[in-house]
Amino acid sequence: MADLSQLQSALGYSFKNPALLRLALTHPSIAYEVGPEVETNQRLEFLGDSVLGLILSGELYEKFRHCSEGPLTKARAQMVNRKTLANQAKCLNLGDYLILSRGEQANLGPGRNSALSDAFESVIGAIFLDGGYEAAREFVLRNFHDAFGELKVLPNLENPKGELQELLQARSPDAPEYATLTASGPEHDRDFVCVVRHGGVELGEGKGKSKKLAESAAASSALDKLTGKFPEKKLESCGKATN
Repeated sequence: MADLSQLQSALGYSFKNPALLRLALTHPSIAYEVGPEVETNQRLEFLGDSVLGLILSGELYEKFRHCSEGPLTKARAQMVNRKTLANQAKCLNLGDYLILSRGEQANLGPGRNSALSDAFESVIGAIFLDGGYEAAREFVLRNFHDAFGELKVLPNLENPKGELQELLQARSPDAPEYATLTASGPEHDRDFVCVVRHGGVELGEGKGKSKKLAESAAASSALDKLTGKFPEKKLESCGKATN
């Protein structure tokens, strides 16, 4: 088994119970190879996801006191998407320590964004169990410091196409497809209607004065249907964090 002392140094946290860290690094593929009785990091991932959400929600709530629920929800969602969490894991070299089945290892498991993001959340869950909320909070804010500048400004909230792709790719490797249904009006004042589909299923329709705006509106409509949280109107600007 790998020596985890170097990893703990990178994490900036020393475990009282190192078995928790080892569990956080145990990929579910091990259960298929060794047997279902082997515990994997899935439960810790579930816990870490909740702890991470709580920590970031608290920071956003305190720093952006003039923002309503919509922008705060969108900011949090962008901060905890799979790509962002995988990048955090890569900075810590978590992939070098993942405990994988031989099959998963052969399929480049250590480099998969899904495996890395899950491991990052699992580590948060492990730190929470080992050292409590404050230890987990220190770890999370330390790692998100470089990416978000201590949350002095909200991340970009108005990228519905990007967010829709992130949401869908968590379920399927296929990207959403956009199509123009109609284009009407004179050349200097066109109106476009676009639709977004995924897997042959229509998810949303939108209108705009350009294809780009119509596609964004279609993505917003799709997100609204899929999550029930994406506001149909343009998200308001919240300005900078409260000192």
